[in-house]
Amino acid sequence: MIPRYSRPEMVAIWSPETKFKIWYEIEAHACDAMADLGVIPRENADAVWRAKDVEFDVARIDEIEAVTKHDVIAFLTHLAEHVGSEEARFVHQGMTSSDVLDTCFNVQLVRAADILIEDTKALLAALKRRALEHKMTIRIGRSHGIHAEPTTMGLTFARFYAEMDRNLKRLRTARDEISTGAISGAVGTFANIDPAVEEHVCAQLNLTPEPISTQVIPRDRHAAFFAALGVVASSIENVSTEIRHMQRTEVLEAAEFFSMGQKGSSAMPHKKNPVLTENLTGLARLVRMVVVPAMENVALWHERDISHSSVERNIGPDATITLDFALARLTSVIDKLLIYPENMMANMNKFPGLVMSQRVLLALTQAGVNREDAYRLVQRSALKVWETGCDFKGELLADEEVVAALGVAEIEEKFDLAYHTKHVDTIFKRVFGA
Repeated sequence: MIPRYSRPEMVAIWSPETKFKIWYEIEAHACDAMADLGVIPRENADAVWRAKDVEFDVARIDEIEAVTKHDVIAFLTHLAEHVGSEEARFVHQGMTSSDVLDTCFNVQLVRAADILIEDTKALLAALKRRALEHKMTIRIGRSHGIHAEPTTMGLTFARFYAEMDRNLKRLRTARDEISTGAISGAVGTFANIDPAVEEHVCAQLNLTPEPISTQVIPRDRHAAFFAALGVVASSIENVSTEIRHMQRTEVLEAAEFFSMGQKGSSAMPHKKNPVLTENLTGLARLVRMVVVPAMENVALWHERDISHSSVERNIGPDATITLDFALARLTSVIDKLLIYPENMMANMNKFPGLVMSQRVLLALTQAGVNREDAYRLVQRSALKVWETGCDFKGELLADEEVVAALGVAEIEEKFDLAYHTKHVDTIFKRVFGA
């Protein structure tokens, strides 16, 4: 990813320096285990560990790879330059390249997941704070983009909180599923390496041995991991789309914070655009873009091919770096989001009283009017409000059939906004707990 949409901690996970350090640790731990089993001399394993503080020369490894056309061999050659060719002769004993590549990739994905989990926790904290702050701030709910019935801004934040809380569970599940390693040798049979080596390496790297690998770790694990990232990205877009709608000039119920000196347009000085949430909408598309290739990586030829490799070298860094940035950006947007309760109420009253139509409909059916007739009576007045902007309650009070069925007092009572907020506490307890 380009630096514009990257944060240093996540970027560092995918740096060549980090990758080679993990490769080294895999090889060194494997040597330890083989020495314990008596497969290689202990002094050779110890010699490998003497390179633990070495800063591997990425340019030198690239130079070797230009000749060998093999990245793992290039790394092993460079390692031998530090350890000594004789001392390093047992490194990679019985192993295959995928043992290193796949185990390293999963270590990187686990570390990335840890960051994403913390990102999501921070977003949840921001959403909860704003939900509690605006628990009873009434706004109009919309379906199909059209006024429906009253809700609260707190409920809007609460439903996003619940969605992100589900995403937190998904990320934790994805982390668990990807936390495996494989040191099983060619085609995964352990013919040339003891399973105890795999168990030792995985324990040192906080991984679980893959129950059965071929020459690679099964890619359904990775497909599930990237699918989880795609769902999180879609939720980011969901929140962002709502904010973008609320910031529209003719709505203006909420808006991104506009900082001192910020400019909205190169041509129109009056502009305040929802640039952050528009940006998040685009970033969500990038993260979701990796899901299909990850799914297609599941089907490999026989015990292995490398059709997945070029995909993963791209989607691993790109998806995790982008999602990390997007989660942090959305958290900042929520923290600083400007809320306009007066505009919410003004929007609610744009067609005076119209959003109470269902209450009147239900009251008429309770009063003995059949549903078809009740609907006709209510819609008759409602359509006048749509057409002329008149007061819905006034139209109902002027309708002899409605008054005859309900009476003036009951019609008046049906326009109490508190009716729509009476179960907000119940919903909040479901979402946030007691």
